[in-house]
Amino acid sequence: MNFFLTVSGRKVKQAILIVIISFFTALFYFSQSIVQFPVLSAKEEPRAIYKGENGIALTFNIGWGDVQAEPILQVLKKQKVQSATFFLSGAWAERHPETVKDIQEMGYEIGSLGYAYEDYTELEDDQIRRDINRSLEVLKKLDVQEVELLRSPTGHFDKRTLEIADDMGLTMVHWSLNSQDWKNPGVQKIVKNVSKVKKGDIILMHASDAATQTAKALPEVLALIQNKGEMVTVSHLIANGKVKTTLIP
Repeated sequence: MNFFLTVSGRKVKQAILIVIISFFTALFYFSQSIVQFPVLSAKEEPRAIYKGENGIALTFNIGWGDVQAEPILQVLKKQKVQSATFFLSGAWAERHPETVKDIQEMGYEIGSLGYAYEDYTELEDDQIRRDINRSLEVLKKLDVQEVELLRSPTGHFDKRTLEIADDMGLTMVHWSLNSQDWKNPGVQKIVKNVSKVKKGDIILMHASDAATQTAKALPEVLALIQNKGEMVTVSHLIANGKVKTTLIP
């Protein structure tokens, strides 16, 4: 009888231990599942976000020019687009305060494209920080508050750039779908490039003067996007579902 009680007690203890381990394992995986903004890797290394899960984010880069931004805004207004994200260079924003105001009044999100259109991978650390800070100062003067998103001006970045952005409290945003509109390949080619769109995509388009066919392609592009999912800002995309990130070695 004593042997039976000893064995039974041991089994009860083992069962309790298994339950405790299972509980904490489930708690761990649950806590991981509710993290919606995984900008850091397991090694605490900053990453660039390039894709989400829910919604589709249409983004425009504006680095220079005086002509193309307004027609694009007019198309967005006519099509009643409520969500888009514009990455503005500080130098451009400084020269076009009224257009920046229009973007804000239309309810669109604004992120930084740096100040000057330079390749961050070719600059020293202090030069990168200066360029980013200068752009943030310009946007702040134009009443663009709480800028949290950064896109590298040329699209090129490395681990060093990501670390600097992270230190400055900014999230580097890349893209998962490139419209190639800056190449001016023809309206239908731009539309075809975007036809691959699916939920979670961050689409790259341009409103700089080099992209002369974007405004004409935009109505068809918008129709494609709206048929595939809800259009959201980048911030909404990364805050309402899992995001995919990339780390440059």
